[in-house]
Amino acid sequence: MPHRRHLFSLRFAHALRESCISETYTRDRFVKDLLAGITVGIIAIPLAMALAIASGVAPQYGLYTAILAGFLIALSGGSRYSVSGPTAAFVVILYPIAQSYGLSGLLVATVLSGVILVAMALLRLGRLIQYIPESVVLGFTGGIAVVIVILQLKDLFGLPIAVMPEHFLDKMLLLAAHADDIHWPSMAVAALTLVIMILWPRLHSPIPAHLPAIALASVAAMLFAQADMAVDTIGSRFHYLLPDGSSGQGIPPVLPHFEWPWLREGTGGAPAVWNWQAMQDILPAALAIAMLGAIESLLCAVVLDGMSGRRHSANSELLGQGIGNIVTPFFGGITATAAIARSAANFRAGAQSPVAAMIHSVVVLLGLVALTRLLSYLPMSGMAALLLMVAWNMSEAPKALHLLKTAPRSDIAVFITCFSLTVLFDMVIAISTGMVLAALLFMKEIADMTRVTDISDNKRLVAEPVPQGWCVLKISGPLFFAAADRVFGEIAAMCENRRGIILYLDGVPILDSGGLAALEKLVSVCRKSGTQLMLTDLQFQPLRTLAKAGVQPIAGVQTFHPSIREALEAAATTAA
Repeated sequence: MPHRRHLFSLRFAHALRESCISETYTRDRFVKDLLAGITVGIIAIPLAMALAIASGVAPQYGLYTAILAGFLIALSGGSRYSVSGPTAAFVVILYPIAQSYGLSGLLVATVLSGVILVAMALLRLGRLIQYIPESVVLGFTGGIAVVIVILQLKDLFGLPIAVMPEHFLDKMLLLAAHADDIHWPSMAVAALTLVIMILWPRLHSPIPAHLPAIALASVAAMLFAQADMAVDTIGSRFHYLLPDGSSGQGIPPVLPHFEWPWLREGTGGAPAVWNWQAMQDILPAALAIAMLGAIESLLCAVVLDGMSGRRHSANSELLGQGIGNIVTPFFGGITATAAIARSAANFRAGAQSPVAAMIHSVVVLLGLVALTRLLSYLPMSGMAALLLMVAWNMSEAPKALHLLKTAPRSDIAVFITCFSLTVLFDMVIAISTGMVLAALLFMKEIADMTRVTDISDNKRLVAEPVPQGWCVLKISGPLFFAAADRVFGEIAAMCENRRGIILYLDGVPILDSGGLAALEKLVSVCRKSGTQLMLTDLQFQPLRTLAKAGVQPIAGVQTFHPSIREALEAAATTAA
């Protein structure tokens, strides 16, 4: 099917080949890519730093991620408009890893997740994105948004908290214990940032809201500092040491360099210690990173397809994401995936191909080299306010509210379960439980659709007279393990005082092993009660299942007929 080809194709640099080789790549298209790349690069600089800080590492590692992963994924991936880098969705996974294993643990987990993503691409698993219910996606993204907000509260209010605990209740208790330590200048800077970000879009300016918000927040922080009310900034929070022994504040003005991820610093700046237990602890996190990265990157590609009318290659995009996440950690970059907000901005800015995302990475690189002094003035409370807006946008609250108002109870139950488990425990538990619960509830709904109806008096379906002591029953719906026992149990209860039962199976599309077992029980009941069972009008799949299982007619007990008419004729002969 040509319209589904994008779900199965796999090739390196699919999007780049499609947009720049299969299609003519003109100078005009390059100019559009250049302008879009510059726009998104400027947007990405503060976001990349803020998301690195939220993930528990220094801001430069977010910039390294936008530079390296952003370029590599655009080069090798399958979505022509996607822009990759650090995203808010990963914060809930990365922050605990950084607290327990430091930068080294985070980078090793990222490499492993990249390997898993490449394996998913090679196994052609990109199409599985269509099997994730919206209630699961909205539940865990909403839960992630809440976790991000909670993690930002200490900087938002300027609270003297060095490290946030791992568990939700411990976080809330610690925040409550520091309620009297609110630093009002920090809160004022955060409030200013939020007000500007909320009101700026009303001006319909092409400049993204967070750029003037962060700029004015920095000015406000400097004014407070001059009045002896210092607000914590990137320069005051983060320090670095260069190879020549010189130290500085904020972000080091140096390019990312190669270093083995497992040799990077662990918790507290001490050397990381790797053993079998540590790898066992990291592997589940790597799997969670890979699954979330796959979901978010493919969802982003689907959104961009809807905006552009193009088709992405799902498996090629997973391959690009895997390559980016394998290579980037060797240069200090953290986990990356496609960012919906930056990708949408890229498309709206006129991007024509993945070249725009590659130019965005170059712009971030230039910012790292040339703007480090200015970036050190960014206030932590302003960055926290920026992440609050990012969390709100990723939560898709309007969609969630619409789901709660209009969706069936089963979808609401799945949403609430995923949301609660993400906030209280972690995303892995939330998604696993949500998928299992959604599958179980779906099976229950499908099983409830399978019904038995007595059509003996339906002249349209049963044109011939039904012999005395016989009845014609129609089964509608799949006879699988969750429905078959109930359905055949109902039929078994009708065997008493019946000479025979004709089962009209034209409405049964599926018969599985559970259905076969239930049918065998019904045949056993019929044998004991002396009731003859006739099966008629079987569809292809149930007929094939019966043939594969070696089910044979049993004289006087079970027979098969191609139509109701022939079954009624056989029943009449038997009755005579």
